[in-house]
Amino acid sequence: MKTVIQRVSQSSVTIDKKIVAEIQKGLLILIGIEDADNQDDIDWLTAKIANLRLFADENNIMNLSVKEIDGEVIIVSQFTLHALTKKGNRPSYIKAAKPEIAIPIYENFISKMEFELGKKVLTGQFGADMKVALINDGPVTINIDTKNKE
Repeated sequence: MKTVIQRVSQSSVTIDKKIVAEIQKGLLILIGIEDADNQDDIDWLTAKIANLRLFADENNIMNLSVKEIDGEVIIVSQFTLHALTKKGNRPSYIKAAKPEIAIPIYENFISKMEFELGKKVLTGQFGADMKVALINDGPVTINIDTKNKE
């Protein structure tokens, strides 16, 4: 699994000109799923994200997690995170899981994130043409790949 995690002061997802998810202070999580992803990846990644210290404490030091500030979360599926660009100019998405594999993993990731946070998270719609808006706070953007846990 590959993720791009952005600390936001505001974010929304729009589908067919209708806002389907909107948050204030929290995280926008873009997630790309590949065939090799499994429950271990989900468990490790959701715990890592829920506890990442990306928010300022009283001394203005990034020392608090989204869970600690009771922040909001939007999760958006994004197969393009698995783009291969080594050859030519057209990215290949061969590593991205097909919907029949990706959707159950995506749904499991959402459920596990809700469990980690103790609250509901908002989402886009898997496979939809989405317009994602955000105000990146900081900016703070973190990339995590479960196949490279360094």
